[in-house]
Amino acid sequence: MESSDWTEEFGAAITVCDTSGVVLGMNRAAGEVFAKDGGRAYIGKNILDCHPEPARSMLAGMLKEPRANTYTVEKRGVKKLIHQAPWYRDGRCAGFVELSIVLPKDMAHRVRPEVS
Repeated sequence: MESSDWTEEFGAAITVCDTSGVVLGMNRAAGEVFAKDGGRAYIGKNILDCHPEPARSMLAGMLKEPRANTYTVEKRGVKKLIHQAPWYRDGRCAGFVELSIVLPKDMAHRVRPEVS
């Protein structure tokens, strides 16, 4: 991703891959998240080679049958929301995007009333 791209300084890690699982781009935050494993050196590599089971099979299934996957994870006391979703070009699935968002320890949750 070019440094002029709005995603570069976005406050969450963004990683984009194609339908084969090859990483097409990572913003600065994603490069920092994966720094100990090479950071942006992941660009051009297959995400399936970077994940152990059962994550590898789940991601392979998402590439075969595009669907979103959302969950939270905690590692070293840091809780994150992970959202993986297909992206499209000309109406056809072109791969998926992963957003990794650090969640505050005391995150508010609001239920909004329905407006009719």
